[in-house]
Amino acid sequence: MAEEVKLYGTWVSPFSRRIELALKLKGVPFEYMEEDLSNKSPELLKYNPVHKKIPVLVHNGKPIAESLVILEYIDETWKNNPILPQDPYQRAMVRFWAKFIDEKILATGWKANFGEGKEREVAIEEFAEQMKFLENELNGKDFFEGETIGFLDIVANLIAFWFPVRQDALGIEAFTQEKFPVLFKWIANITKIDLVNECRPPREKHLAFVKARIEGLQSAPK
Repeated sequence: MAEEVKLYGTWVSPFSRRIELALKLKGVPFEYMEEDLSNKSPELLKYNPVHKKIPVLVHNGKPIAESLVILEYIDETWKNNPILPQDPYQRAMVRFWAKFIDEKILATGWKANFGEGKEREVAIEEFAEQMKFLENELNGKDFFEGETIGFLDIVANLIAFWFPVRQDALGIEAFTQEKFPVLFKWIANITKIDLVNECRPPREKHLAFVKARIEGLQSAPK
């Protein structure tokens, strides 16, 4: 029986793009369903009634939500080209840093970009400190897990491609090669991988989208 794999996502979301990349690295055929988040499909609401968000992976009719959970499911279901380390301690460390990116760095980066006054100053300092922690984890390696792309590289893709676009749209320089040379060397390494480049938004389209969103936020009533 042929497996049915569907991915519900949006073209600009780093979270659905990371699932797309994992599936492609594994060579898993899938059907991609583009969602309009301002008019969510009945299927999305049915498959993810708790959060009503993308991404959702539907495997043979069974839905899995939340990108980090989906990534682990993919690795456990399709054993070829493993993306998580085999060693239990290393797996735990990868999970730790993945949560650090999604729960700490993303939130701090948002405040550094869109906060005001003292809150923004504090957030910029915290952002630099958090990114240095990440650099220390990466230092001396081509990829986070060694010589090949893995789970944490997939998660950190948003730092490589989404952060610079947001920064360009805002006209700020918080994330630069001078400040974070190790991360920028890593970005150069993953940009050499064709599948990685396939699974990120077209830059000009992405930049236009972010600029429009920023204008909407800035013009919204305070």
